[in-house]
Amino acid sequence: MTLPNLLTLSRLLMIPVFVVVFYLPYGWSALATAVIFAVAALTDWLDGYLARRWNQTTSFGAFLDPVADKLMVATALTVLIEQHHTLWLTLPAMIIIGREIVISALREWMAEMGSRASVAVSFLGKIKTTAQMVSIVILLANPPGQGIVDLGLGLLYIAAVLTLWSMVIYLRAAWRQFGTKTTAG
Repeated sequence: MTLPNLLTLSRLLMIPVFVVVFYLPYGWSALATAVIFAVAALTDWLDGYLARRWNQTTSFGAFLDPVADKLMVATALTVLIEQHHTLWLTLPAMIIIGREIVISALREWMAEMGSRASVAVSFLGKIKTTAQMVSIVILLANPPGQGIVDLGLGLLYIAAVLTLWSMVIYLRAAWRQFGTKTTAG
């Protein structure tokens, strides 16, 4: 077990803590939830950096890292949808969660076809992820009705637009494989 893999596992373990703290009936719970999410986002960056820097990339880490990331983001967006209960937050959150499901399935299918590299993470994806993580931290730290929420929503919409844009890029890269026959059913 490498340190990068331990950091990834820690992100998974943060999810139930994140949810419990989110629902605590204390004034400090919003800020604490934002801090937990920010720490998780930082471990997402740090585990990848360390794995590459120390040449400790593993198949387990390559599998688990995106799973942990998507579970944490989907959990955060889900509790934010409940907290804000508005179309204006629900719409971009649905786009982001839906895109993650589509791209995860696409990557799995492309790996089965032997063409995983054509759906690798792009620089656009890194910008999208940054906007998404910052927006979620802002929204978690600031309950509905506070002015800074508008900044968080704005960043979430930017992330949603970049999400759709990157999904189109991934789908175009995979398009030529869609006509290929497979044995899977």
